[in-house]
Amino acid sequence: MLALVKKPHIELSIHGEHVDELLAWIQKKFDLAILADEPDDELVSIESTDFWKEMEKNRIGNLLAGARLKAGLTQAQLASELGIRQNMVSDYEHGRRSYSDNMAKRLSAVLKVKEEHVKYGSEQKH
Repeated sequence: MLALVKKPHIELSIHGEHVDELLAWIQKKFDLAILADEPDDELVSIESTDFWKEMEKNRIGNLLAGARLKAGLTQAQLASELGIRQNMVSDYEHGRRSYSDNMAKRLSAVLKVKEEHVKYGSEQKH
């Protein structure tokens, strides 16, 4: 069973005996939503879902967007830091344009992440 405590945000995967009793106890204190109530043999791996496949198509762009958001920057602010246009950042994040190793180095410096996290590479491209 997969459950979600809304505030504070906690996701729980619960298996075994007395699951219902545990959930009843948690619900006394927290707002709880049951996300899935299927037996394990009916669950599918996330890698086989359409969502995962779509996200993997633009892995680098998604990682770049995540790093930018974590740094608290807008696309325009990142573009300004890099000396490029905002639409270029958008194109990078949406997979419409790839960037050079030199740009990956600049992005990693501005976003304060490891260069490998924003760099195109054979082991990262799918």
